[in-house]
Amino acid sequence: MTPQTASASALLDLPGAVQATGLDAGVAAHYGNPMIEQRHLLAGEAIVDLSHRAVLGVSGPDRLTWLNSITSQELRFLKPGESAETLVLDPTGHIEHAVRLVDDGTEAWLIVEAAELPALQAWLDRMRFMLRVELRDRTDEYAVIGTMGSIDGLAGAVPALEPAAPNGTPLVWHDPWAAVVTGGFQYSEDPAHPGADWHWTESLVPRTALPAVTGAVRRGAVRAAGLLALEALRIAAWRPRRATEVDDRTLPHELDWLRSAVHLNKGCYRGQETVAKVHNLGHPPRRLVLLHLDGSQGVLPVHGDEVQAVRRLPDGDTERRGVGTITSSAIHHELGPIALAVVKRTVPATVVLQVLSEEIAVAATQQVIVPQSAGSVAEIPRLPRLGIRTPGH
Repeated sequence: MTPQTASASALLDLPGAVQATGLDAGVAAHYGNPMIEQRHLLAGEAIVDLSHRAVLGVSGPDRLTWLNSITSQELRFLKPGESAETLVLDPTGHIEHAVRLVDDGTEAWLIVEAAELPALQAWLDRMRFMLRVELRDRTDEYAVIGTMGSIDGLAGAVPALEPAAPNGTPLVWHDPWAAVVTGGFQYSEDPAHPGADWHWTESLVPRTALPAVTGAVRRGAVRAAGLLALEALRIAAWRPRRATEVDDRTLPHELDWLRSAVHLNKGCYRGQETVAKVHNLGHPPRRLVLLHLDGSQGVLPVHGDEVQAVRRLPDGDTERRGVGTITSSAIHHELGPIALAVVKRTVPATVVLQVLSEEIAVAATQQVIVPQSAGSVAEIPRLPRLGIRTPGH
């Protein structure tokens, strides 16, 4: 990890700033009231300091065809300024890295969690062979700033927020989660997918501009929101994050990540055989759910807390069986306490659930994201051209 990502951001000097912990140390969890910060984010009035993220540059004429050949997304035809999300999988299809990518016509810019950078860069370096590509850690030079919607209006008021454009193309990553990408697939059967309202962008700005951004927030030219606000909106949008939703067994199908990060019709890449088999012939062993939590006990479950199925036995006793774990949790300004959890595929949507947190049982209501039927697409009859499931299937 570079000194910049390990040290505190200049925006932590703002009044009320409380530093996040763990993998997000170095930036603010909040600056006061996370509920208000969520509303400012949704209104496009606030920025989120993500300067603890890492930035890796990949240059050279073979960069896109090379990245395309070793990751899950179709990247060969990216035009300058276009964004993509792609996954690095292990040989058995489990997620190793999640990469946010924007190409400027000369260099591909990869945004990743800081903790992922050393292993990702080392693996990419080993995979270069004789191809014309060069890797360079750009974290020392550029910081990531997040916004909901376009950053153009905010940059107009705060010049320090103008995205960097070292090769003439502004470096702004537009999250593709708002719709199913070409070649992708959505397992969620909800006709009103909350991801449709997720218009998230991440811009690269010169790291030297962060003090000026801090000054602009002090003057009231722009608002700042912390990670607690961002996480609440992300969870409500069912948007997976590598640092929280992924463990060493995670398949992209389990998180509905084929929606934005996997192209099912591209050529071979590491892990592709498992992706195809699970999608066409099998079922992912686990599935992502949204949990609406009972907040009456004042306990918000955290990452790793056990999700239990509760069943009343004929003799009057209660059986509690572990069926999954919490991956992310937050208090949403409208939904209240919510969480993402990964549970066993066989857990029915109607089962009574609770979360054991701090030795307190917190009641939970399940909202299905990935259904039990996810996968085995080759066995599902589909209407010609429309590509939708036929009634009764």
